[in-house]
Amino acid sequence: MQIITRAWLLLLGLSAASTLVSFGVTLQRPATIPFLGGIVILLLAWAKARIIASRYLELAQAPAYLRGFSLILALFMIALLTLYMAAAPVTG
Repeated sequence: MQIITRAWLLLLGLSAASTLVSFGVTLQRPATIPFLGGIVILLLAWAKARIIASRYLELAQAPAYLRGFSLILALFMIALLTLYMAAAPVTG
């Protein structure tokens, strides 16, 4: 199986996982797991972005560029997670 086909199948799996998590969050009673669900969905989005950058944009063939892109992407995702956690309602 070609690398691009495996990447596509992995993207399909990660998208399905994001969908399942979002359905699980919306089907639960309010304020039980939405906070963790949002974090999981953001982490799955990060994984999908890495796959797209390394396989579809072929940055895997240029490791220095892939490291730079990964660093910028990681900093962006940390900022998103920080904002998400700051905006999430605290339940007790």
